Amino acid sequence: MGTIIMNLVNEAAATLQKWIGTDLLKQANILMGNLTEGVIVAINTVFNILIGVIISIYLLFSKEQFTAQSKKVLYAFIKPDEAYKVLHITKKSNDIFGGFISGKIIDSAIVGVICFVVMSLIKMPYPLLISIIIGVTNVIPFFGPFIGAVPSAFLVLMENPKMGIYFLIFVVLLQQLDGNVIGPKILGNSTGLPAFWVVFSIILGGGMFGFLGMLLGVPTFSVLYYLFQTIVNQKLFSKELPTDSASYDTDSYITKSGAYVNPDKDKKER
Repeated sequence: MGTIIMNLVNEAAATLQKWIGTDLLKQANILMGNLTEGVIVAINTVFNILIGVIISIYLLFSKEQFTAQSKKVLYAFIKPDEAYKVLHITKKSNDIFGGFISGKIIDSAIVGVICFVVMSLIKMPYPLLISIIIGVTNVIPFFGPFIGAVPSAFLVLMENPKMGIYFLIFVVLLQQLDGNVIGPKILGNSTGLPAFWVVFSIILGGGMFGFLGMLLGVPTFSVLYYLFQTIVNQKLFSKELPTDSASYDTDSYITKSGAYVNPDKDKKER
């Protein structure tokens, strides 16, 4: 028995020593490496944020000077009419991006505050957490409210099923209020995109670039849509053809000589 016990103790000691020397130290090294890498990434992130804030302040203070210098360089190297087109496109892009992003942030903040106030009054669970989720996801056009409502409703249902039903009704009413009153008042038609192209740009941007693509896909596609529309209208105007889409119905056509014919319009004029 003593021999058997000693053999078992020796084998256990050898196994333990081997585990400490190989697996444990290996895992400890991996853990320390990941921890060190995480600390370095966190420090670099904080440093980059501080640098970004400082640079942003300097840019904001000198934005008029930078704008004037950019226009001067543009007019120096390219023709005036081409420079005008570049400046026009740049200003239009700035208007679209600035109006859309600032408007969505304000709109989402209002929606988040309303959600927090109502949930606190009704005494629903997790009002602050859910209001933040609803507000942040509301920045994404079209799909954002649904993305935020699903996990929020699940949290409330897990805590109180009855309150979960009330929350779903409240979210539907809140999104109706946002879509029909708050959003149009703040955003208006800042992008100028039809509804189909809004959905298309969100799906394409989200599929290619994730959350950032879903957020910036609409204004980016709006700028491209405006550029293409401008080019098409210029081509039609040079051919002395109408530029409005309503003129190109199923009955209108272009003759071989390039003349535009709309039978319905001719009948009405007669």
